Amino acid sequence: MREYAVMETPLGNVKAEVFDGYLISLQFTEEPETDTFLDGVLMDVRIQLGLYFQGKQKTFDIPVALGGTDFQRKVWLEINKIPFGNTKTYEQIALNLGSPNAVRAVGSAIGSNPILMMLPCHRVVGKQGQLTGYAGGVWRKSELLELENKDKVGIQSVLGFSN
Repeated sequence: MREYAVMETPLGNVKAEVFDGYLISLQFTEEPETDTFLDGVLMDVRIQLGLYFQGKQKTFDIPVALGGTDFQRKVWLEINKIPFGNTKTYEQIALNLGSPNAVRAVGSAIGSNPILMMLPCHRVVGKQGQLTGYAGGVWRKSELLELENKDKVGIQSVLGFSN
């Protein structure tokens, strides 16, 4: 059975979609917050997102069902390995996958990420550390990285550079 709820976050509303007990989509939306009773996975999503935005949760424990191609799933699982508060470049992801010439394909797969924030594509930056596209808007990507790095000093630490 497919269920969904629109939830408020500090960065705008997100729509969570669940199918047979698995999260299949988490996207920013302009839709208004739904006024429904939440239980199961949808309640877990709301609770864990709340803790994440409070800086109290660094990983998510939500059952997820990923669609997409084999390559997309490999990319999404690779970005899921990027620790809270860290970043990697598209090129690093391609190298980690053993496909150094697939940087554009990696970017395309990341752009198709169905589960924003929980599969942390916001932690992927351009070759020089620049903030590049994000389905929720680059400003949200910046805010998410800032949230994850609020205890670090300066933009260099946010982008994974050191002096």
